Amino acid sequence: MQKNTLIPKTKLKKHKTVGRGGKRGKTAGRGTKGQSARSGNKKRPELRDIIKKLPKLRGYKFNSVKNEIATVTLAQLEKSFKDGDKITPGILIKSGIVNTHHGKVPHIKILAKGVLTKSFTVSKFSISVGAREAIINAKGKVE
Repeated sequence: MQKNTLIPKTKLKKHKTVGRGGKRGKTAGRGTKGQSARSGNKKRPELRDIIKKLPKLRGYKFNSVKNEIATVTLAQLEKSFKDGDKITPGILIKSGIVNTHHGKVPHIKILAKGVLTKSFTVSKFSISVGAREAIINAKGKVE
């Protein structure tokens, strides 16, 4: 093995030519005169200044990204479903009681408004204490 037979693993990076050297000539691809032709030129983006002058409105930053909770009452369940039905979030969306939020199933909570006479099997929900008791008293199940 000799020095002239060695092959490097990585090739050398080609540096941008500066000034009059190399093929760039005179202005080295920087145009003519002015701020952007000088070294160390940094222009402040115009759009940033416009954005900074705008007032911060209500709901700025993270307040607008809250998970909204869809509420369903016992009266709605009583009216829409038969005795012994199993109720899940997907079934509520298909029946039109709850709407999707940006194509996703929202967080759903069952509230104890209304009287429940039918027995249901309810799963995958947040349930208020009163609603839980009403479902169990009507011989239903909460999973």
